[in-house]
Amino acid sequence: MPLSKTTKIQAINTMLSTVGEPPINSLAAQRADALIAQNILDEVCREVLSYGWQFNTDEGVYLTPDSNTGFIYVPDTVVRVDMDRAELEYDIVVRGNRLYNRKNNSYVFSGQIKVVQVYLMDFDEMPETAKRYVTVRAARIFQDRMVGSEKHHAFTLRDEVAALATMNEYENEVGDYTIFDSPDVMRTFIRQGSYRVY
Repeated sequence: MPLSKTTKIQAINTMLSTVGEPPINSLAAQRADALIAQNILDEVCREVLSYGWQFNTDEGVYLTPDSNTGFIYVPDTVVRVDMDRAELEYDIVVRGNRLYNRKNNSYVFSGQIKVVQVYLMDFDEMPETAKRYVTVRAARIFQDRMVGSEKHHAFTLRDEVAALATMNEYENEVGDYTIFDSPDVMRTFIRQGSYRVY
C-alpha cells in the first residue's frame, strides 16, 4: 500500500502510542485519553500556526472598515494582522475581534488598509512537514502530561528538534526568502540621508 499524507487520526494514534495506549478508529471515539490527545493536538496546531509561516500567511490583503462604525473586524481564523511594509500611516494591533490603530488611539479607520494576515487552518490542510512537527511536539506534551517520564521526554524531545529543523528547511525552500526580507536590512536601504544612492 502506498504511503499517503498524515491524517489527524494518524497523528492522534501516534500520540497515543507514546504512552502505550491502543489506537482509535474514529475521531468520534469517546475514550478519555483520545479526547485529551485531540485537545493537545489542536492546542499545538494553534501554537505553531500562530508563529506565521509561508503556508499560512497572506500578504497584500485589503481590509475595509464597516460602513456604519468604521471598525475593521478580524475573523476568528486570523491569529495575526500586521501592516504591509509600504503602509506607514497606521500602527495596528488586534484587540478582541477588531483592529486598533495605536497612532491615533482609535478603533475607527477612515479607509481601506493593506495588511499581512496569519491564519489558522485545519490539520489536514497543513504541509506534511508541519504536520510532522505538530504531531511530534503534541506527542511529547501528551506524554509529559499523562506519564511524565524523563526518559521518554528526552527521546521525544530529540524527535521534536529534528522535526522542527525539517520544517524550517521546508519554510526556507518554499518561502524564497532573501536578505531583503529582513526589516533591519530594509530599514538600511530606505532610510533618509545624504549618503543615499538614487
